[in-house]
Amino acid sequence: MTPAHSDAGLLSPGWTGSPAASATGDDAFLRALLDAEAALTRAQESLGLAPAGAGAAVTEAARGPYDVRSLAERARSGGNPVIPLVADLTGATDAAHGPYVHRGATSQDIMDTATMLVAVRTLDLVLADLDRTGSALARRAAEHRDTPMPGRTLTQHAVPTTFGLKAAGWRSLVLDARDRVRTVRDALPAQLGGAAGTLAAFTAYGAEDATALPAAYARELGLRAPLLPWHTLRTPIADLAGCLAFTAGALGKIAVDVLTLARTEIAEVAEGRGGGSSAMPHKANPVRATLIAAAARRAPQLAAVLYGSLAAEDERPAGAWHAEWEPLRDLLRLVGGAARDAAELTEGLRVHPDAMRANLGRTHGLIVSERLSAELSALLGRARAKELLSALAPRTWAEGRTLAELLAEEPDLRGVDVDDLTDPARYTGSAGTLTDRALERR
Repeated sequence: MTPAHSDAGLLSPGWTGSPAASATGDDAFLRALLDAEAALTRAQESLGLAPAGAGAAVTEAARGPYDVRSLAERARSGGNPVIPLVADLTGATDAAHGPYVHRGATSQDIMDTATMLVAVRTLDLVLADLDRTGSALARRAAEHRDTPMPGRTLTQHAVPTTFGLKAAGWRSLVLDARDRVRTVRDALPAQLGGAAGTLAAFTAYGAEDATALPAAYARELGLRAPLLPWHTLRTPIADLAGCLAFTAGALGKIAVDVLTLARTEIAEVAEGRGGGSSAMPHKANPVRATLIAAAARRAPQLAAVLYGSLAAEDERPAGAWHAEWEPLRDLLRLVGGAARDAAELTEGLRVHPDAMRANLGRTHGLIVSERLSAELSALLGRARAKELLSALAPRTWAEGRTLAELLAEEPDLRGVDVDDLTDPARYTGSAGTLTDRALERR
């Protein structure tokens, strides 16, 4: 039997192999923890709270290597991996500077800060894929600005729309997600408060103004300076939960539309490279859309755990912040994988205008009954128009004839261009203008 590999993603094809998978793995979290520890020493040195050279010494020691599995196993005794990591990092630092490792901090300071680093690094990758998706959809929307297709409401044909407007709507959601992710990423703060969020230990170690240290720490890491220690003020985690769940849902909307439109009997779109079946050689399954849809279904429940952790007691809680680690990582991975898949899906999406046009005719012309009701009311009066359409609608199905054919036989409509009135392509309203307006957004 081959050796077991943790975190390989065997049951997670949605994020396995994505940039987000590497950015959120155990090695990435360990690197963030070490970066947080080294930055803390450098920040204290910059304010005269550690001797010259301490920051460089700890930074060099933080290069490792460190045994992730050993740290994970030893984390059980204290409930988090920072405690054994501090011991290992101190031992790896020269004797003169070892005492300045983790000086004045608490484990949650380092865990929270490392989590913010992982989140920022992962969100950068998500944003790159959202930009790819937005660009691909802009091209689709422009190309198919006037491509008519059935608009569907409550699963049924409603009135005609255009694929350009649909793609523009998808892009609008992607840009909404991008803006939310970018705002949250730029606001994620470092964490530094000491044992109970008072910074008291740093004063005990000689700081004249301990409140200057969190800002210096944040600068070392490229994070925002916190207004207050946020050990039990979990706004950054809640903001992450919200933007990630929204992004999963926004991409999920695209996915479920593609899954519907790619059905064999609809066939208006297809993935560029469909996935195979283990039993049916003829199938080309919409795998990218399937995985995105799966992520969208999981994300809200993971976000709910993070929102539940907002109720964190005292100055540092037991269990609340511990409960965040895995669901937040899962959310980052899910959304990172979904963003990767969305970029691939939209860049390779095949659009079939002929199928859209054929499907517009499935109701024998009744898809434009709204237009006919308005146009014929002006010619015949409202009551007569309603009576006529109500009589002709069932006949289209019973006789297998189009509404245009039946209307052409009506004496009251001689001289009326019924082909024009019943052409779905001529009843897409302001779809083109709305598409153009949507594409102006950057």
